Amino acid sequence: MKALVAEALGTFILVVCGCGAAAFAASFPVEGVGDLGIGLHGVSFAFGLVIVGCVYAFGGISGCHLNPAVTAGLFAAGRFASSKVPGYVIAQVIGAIAGAGCLLLILQGHPDAASVSLEGVANGYGEHSPGRYSMVSGFVSEALFTFIFLTVILGATSPSAPAGFAGLAIGLTLTVLLLVGIPITNLSVNPARSTGPALFIGGWAIGQLWLFWVAPIVGGGLAGLLARFLYAEETTAS
Repeated sequence: MKALVAEALGTFILVVCGCGAAAFAASFPVEGVGDLGIGLHGVSFAFGLVIVGCVYAFGGISGCHLNPAVTAGLFAAGRFASSKVPGYVIAQVIGAIAGAGCLLLILQGHPDAASVSLEGVANGYGEHSPGRYSMVSGFVSEALFTFIFLTVILGATSPSAPAGFAGLAIGLTLTVLLLVGIPITNLSVNPARSTGPALFIGGWAIGQLWLFWVAPIVGGGLAGLLARFLYAEETTAS
């Protein structure tokens, strides 16, 4: 139960801080000054830095997955028991929905509340891609970047890796991936992070949500299978 609470709370924090940076601070126009928003770089670092903090805060309790694709990758690598997978995924999704709900509640305090939504933080392809990238581009990028993300996670958390640096490696890798991938799909690499905002947006966001579940899990699963070969002596599930 402690692990499930840690997964839900960690995913909640990830969505509030990462998606919150995109919702509130990516663009921040100030009259007479101009746009003081943090932009692409700031949002990318917001996600990366909150992952660093969560890894050190919750890693010792739950392993700090905060992401169904991470859970799937660890399972595919033989480092996570199948019996724990459903509970972790449910906890992650609950945390993400709660986080997105909190963001929407705060957005209602905007002077023009009737016109604000979470669409700016949602993941999408085609006309809903920031750069108007196609479904194929979106699928390939989400699968590829999740594969890279999980490859780093599995390597950084292996017994042979230097102790104490996993959080930095994981958080900085996510930052780099977001710098590359935000223009394509508002990069997710995390089905729970995509689900939270999509449920409050509805419509097109629900219709495109399948890609942000399938592609990251495919990428994470492939990374896990590769890790079985690279770290064959470390594949005992726990």
